[in-house]
Amino acid sequence: MAEKKMTFEQAMTRLEEIVSQLENGEHTLEDALSLYEEGVKRMKQCVSMLDRAEQKVRKLRTDENGELSEVPFVPEE
Repeated sequence: MAEKKMTFEQAMTRLEEIVSQLENGEHTLEDALSLYEEGVKRMKQCVSMLDRAEQKVRKLRTDENGELSEVPFVPEE
């Protein structure tokens, strides 16, 4: 059965829940490992979604002819 696709917000909320559960230390080793594996999966899911979102962000720039052109967004540090 296919797993339901989570939104970024849902995946982050679940990841926060997993971290909280692991921090309380009340799980068996097997349960903790299972939670850890799910946490890694959720983290990768969130990173992937953020990467895709960043690739969609574009910045409009005026070239030397006064024409607007789309360029990849590069964050300023």
